[in-house]
Amino acid sequence: MAEKYKTIDLCAGIGGIRRGYELAGCFENVMSAEIDKNACLTYKHLYGEDPTNDITTEEFKQKVDNTKYDVLLAGFPCQAFSRAGKQEGFLDKTRGTLFFDIAEMIKRTVPKAFMLENVDNLITHEKGRTFSTIINVLVNELNYKVIGVTCDKNGKLIYNPKNFIRNSRNFGVPQNRPRVYIMGFSRKHYGDAVDDLPNELPKERKNKIYDDLNNLLEMNADDKYFLSSGYVETLERHRARHEGKGNGFGYKIVNLPETDSPVSNAILATGGSGKERNLVIDPKEGVSGKIYPTKHTPLNDRGIRVMTPREWGKLQGFINYAFINPKTGKDEFSFPAKMADGPKYKQFGNAVTIPAVEEMAKFMRRCFEQLEKE
Repeated sequence: MAEKYKTIDLCAGIGGIRRGYELAGCFENVMSAEIDKNACLTYKHLYGEDPTNDITTEEFKQKVDNTKYDVLLAGFPCQAFSRAGKQEGFLDKTRGTLFFDIAEMIKRTVPKAFMLENVDNLITHEKGRTFSTIINVLVNELNYKVIGVTCDKNGKLIYNPKNFIRNSRNFGVPQNRPRVYIMGFSRKHYGDAVDDLPNELPKERKNKIYDDLNNLLEMNADDKYFLSSGYVETLERHRARHEGKGNGFGYKIVNLPETDSPVSNAILATGGSGKERNLVIDPKEGVSGKIYPTKHTPLNDRGIRVMTPREWGKLQGFINYAFINPKTGKDEFSFPAKMADGPKYKQFGNAVTIPAVEEMAKFMRRCFEQLEKE
């Protein structure tokens, strides 16, 4: 295959979906859109392109109209749809959400394929109505074969929403991160040949990048990542209160010595709870009881700390994987100079797991090979 498939990267974050597709070897990105300022700075730093674009504007949609591309990629947020009247199409119910804007671009430009990524709550959101509306729009209104969806003889769509969920922990990284992937191929481009495609997205990756969390953590972290003793007590009281009510929520230490093959919980853009659910024990000497300038009480005596942004970057495949230069073996991932830890956590928490997306991209490549043979 001489020419690469051209992708556009919407709701791009720091470009994890784009990178996963680039690693599959036959995709190149021609346009991006992101509105978070810090994410745009990192994206520009990594790719040399400024993705600052707002997908809800007519101005951007016209840019897309005038761009020759093959595949639309988007990691859009989960938003509530309006409950529109009976006579309206499904697409109308999605007005005012980013899914509506993405669907509108698909309708106007008819790419050969798309891949959308979302949180796993998408399938239960609004008791499943949100997901079924999305599938209806993509299949019935936009005329795409969605992998995982078939039709009975009366035209009723048949699928199991759970089959759209894939977990990062099965794609080479020790992170329990279920996400929804929706991939579709255009009937307008390929006709009924799309019905012969495999009807299931990849469930795993063959080669692990890390055996487990112990393999990924970098011990002897900077003192600033260790919790103060007062904060550990607060977390313990909070957890005891919740457990007393029968709630499971509370802080979690993810690398306890008695845990076989530890994995992290999902890291989150909100930082706070994403950090507290992913505490680690780091037996660094000299930390216990130390006074740290920004903390009200001495550092805890159990070596409990939050994971570092670097460890989060490894959990998502950005660090130590996706940006390693094959010629030099050097890891070329970095943030712009002077970027604070807060935005780094947020950007990794918001990002996709690159090795999982890479498998989706390889699957799409195989589908294209099959369709273009026919």
